[in-house]
Amino acid sequence: MIRPARGALRRAAGFWRQTAPTARGLMAVRFLRSVGQGAMAVDFVLFLHAHGWPVVDIGLLLMGGGLAGAVLSLLVGTLSDRTGRRGFLLFYEGGLALGIAALLAAPVPWLIVGLAVAFGFGRGANGASGPFAPAEQAWLARCIPAARRGVFFSINAALVFWGMGLGAAGAGILARGLPLPGLSSPYAALFVANGLIALINLGQIASLREQREGRGEREEGPPSLQRMQEDRRVRRGENRALALMVAVNAVNALGIGLIAPLLPYWFNVRFGVGPQDIGPVYAAAFTLTGAASLVVGRWSQRVGVVRAIVVPRLVGVAAFVALAVSPSFPLAAGFYLTRSVVNRGSVGVRQAFSMGLVRDRRRGLASSLNAVSMTVPAALGPAIGGWFLGRGELIWPFVLAALLQSSYLVLFTRVMGRYAATPGGE
Repeated sequence: MIRPARGALRRAAGFWRQTAPTARGLMAVRFLRSVGQGAMAVDFVLFLHAHGWPVVDIGLLLMGGGLAGAVLSLLVGTLSDRTGRRGFLLFYEGGLALGIAALLAAPVPWLIVGLAVAFGFGRGANGASGPFAPAEQAWLARCIPAARRGVFFSINAALVFWGMGLGAAGAGILARGLPLPGLSSPYAALFVANGLIALINLGQIASLREQREGRGEREEGPPSLQRMQEDRRVRRGENRALALMVAVNAVNALGIGLIAPLLPYWFNVRFGVGPQDIGPVYAAAFTLTGAASLVVGRWSQRVGVVRAIVVPRLVGVAAFVALAVSPSFPLAAGFYLTRSVVNRGSVGVRQAFSMGLVRDRRRGLASSLNAVSMTVPAALGPAIGGWFLGRGELIWPFVLAALLQSSYLVLFTRVMGRYAATPGGE
């Protein structure tokens, strides 16, 4: 892994220098955002607990926020195709900064709920801009040539994973608090850090230029009958591809949601370990996954998108089953690391693939549907997995999850493979 990752890192640096300034700016924005979200993923639940929230209410807030964010992202993606993407991201960063300022002044429950739903607090969103992520993703896709999109989305994913790791590593310091006059909560520094990042990102986004459709993509003059018929034909094909993507993604997301969010609980019940043992494993997973994302992105250029997605995830399914039956925590942790690296390492390639299913004018919609098809089933999965774990069934959630993820690989190959005839592009 080390030697391929080093080579991929050198090539990624070359690609970074060659890409458009707007794309680099968007990737820098997401990296900074992921640092704050990495800390939030660790500390937000503890912040709620410190303010007297029952654990049931915390769980409902996280699940409800995921579902509400998915629905809102569908609206944002559709609107951004018509009105542009830059304004949505300015609204996100500005709203986040103002909301955090209000929360520091008065941490009332309704404000906490509103901010958690709108900005994805505590859900480990991998640097995404909450329900505004479809606009951001479509904007990035616009800046990158199709033939290189898989590589750049993988670089973006790698930066995000490393940012999440940095944030998680600093979560303990932010939770203990920093000497901030007038702020009594030990978690005030957590929100101050995220607010400062939002202000920096607001300035960065304001300086970026958004290029809209040009003449090469949109003909001048009134549409002819032939052009209208061709547009309807292309749109029907795109709609079919998007519908299939939603169905296939839902199978995968339900399989992931069944047990992945509950793994810390499972580790505790199965092996009697606590956060001091589980935390370093998760930190290592983020770091290794960032390197794997670079390798998979480059590999997709050689073998094609479908193989770059399916082959690593086959290994992930096997590691997932081995994790379930591992007799010791170190062995289980090793299988978890393997599964995390090979599964998450293809995130950038999968995002690039979804962007290639439609024309630029509909990429916000495609990104929204991709997000909804993953978020909603994944939000429902823990309820099913939790029911099994509550009955003492520690193996069945893994079995069902492995069956669903195996089904996803078969469906993706047979159903979506036709839309990836060329490596890494449309």
